[in-house]
Amino acid sequence: MTADVTAALDEAFRAEWGKVIATLIGMTGDWDLAEECVQDAFTQALRSWPRDGVPRRPGAWLTTVARNRALDRLRRHASEAAKLQQAVILSPPDDPAGGAVDTHITDDRLRLIFTCCHPALPLEARVALTLRTLAGLTTAEIARAFLTAEPTMAKRLVRAKQKIRNAAIPYRVPPAHLLPERTSGVLAVLYLLFNEGYAATAGSRLVRHDLCAEAIRLARVLAGLMPDEPEARALLAAAVRREQRGPYLLQAAIAQCHATAATAEDTDWGLIADLYGVLAQMVPSPVVELNRAVAVGMADGPEAGLKLADALAASGKLTGYYLLPATRADLLRRLGRSAEAAVSYREALDLAVNDAERRYLARRLAEAEGTAPQQSRA
Repeated sequence: MTADVTAALDEAFRAEWGKVIATLIGMTGDWDLAEECVQDAFTQALRSWPRDGVPRRPGAWLTTVARNRALDRLRRHASEAAKLQQAVILSPPDDPAGGAVDTHITDDRLRLIFTCCHPALPLEARVALTLRTLAGLTTAEIARAFLTAEPTMAKRLVRAKQKIRNAAIPYRVPPAHLLPERTSGVLAVLYLLFNEGYAATAGSRLVRHDLCAEAIRLARVLAGLMPDEPEARALLAAAVRREQRGPYLLQAAIAQCHATAATAEDTDWGLIADLYGVLAQMVPSPVVELNRAVAVGMADGPEAGLKLADALAASGKLTGYYLLPATRADLLRRLGRSAEAAVSYREALDLAVNDAERRYLARRLAEAEGTAPQQSRA
């Protein structure tokens, strides 16, 4: 397989997985069948594209192949006759060459998010299921994002799909009066979708621009659906009203502090530390506490930040989370405790899986061990 075809397949997976999955779920109403058929479509692409060339519209090609796989599977089950009839009615015309297939992508993905975020599902299950189906993250990647074991996350995903199927949860954007009960789940999904975009859990690239763009686009759609919901606007880093305080409004304020500072030294780290303190009370989270430790380390000095980071390490709440030893390493480096910093950098390097972050940690480790030129202590 040529490098061009490999690159095209990788790009198609990043850009098209969520779109095709959403279309197939909308067509069949069967989550497992949709995932299996989309996987089959990518497998077929592995065989066909090196031989026939990359289609002009890879997403349309994948949608057509996946849809045809689904129709074949449904035809083999007589008890699914009604579903087959619905699928045929909903299916766009065949176009294997990737021509003018209209997959109604925008509506399908929005319906997918609201279906995943039904209040009958636990909040973590809502977020995890959407990251799996919309973003195409692996179970291992989602487990790392939630700081939990992969088998635990796999069971959580299976239970969420079963709940949707057994409770006959409709695949739709709910009417206006039902939107508020799903707001927290949808906001959390879009937040983590963007988070995975700008700091990818794994892979060769630190930033996944496709996920960032999709999260922003969907956040704009959500803000349009709920114009009076300040948290939806805050997710887009809208202007913060001081009299309103929700978790995304606080994070918008933190983002504003970073965005308006010309340099790291000019950043109002004291305000950021205070905002993280309020956020930690509102949404208790060891990751928020770690972010606060970083801000305190910048505002009050590395010793103060290290004290908070050490307390988190002693609690065991962030065991296996590479950013905890990475944070400790940076604070120790700034204190001039190079040998201890090297130990923490090595621990962080063992835990990190993103190639870009591993390169950065390896460079810092070499500096701490005295095998590379020292860089700025900023």
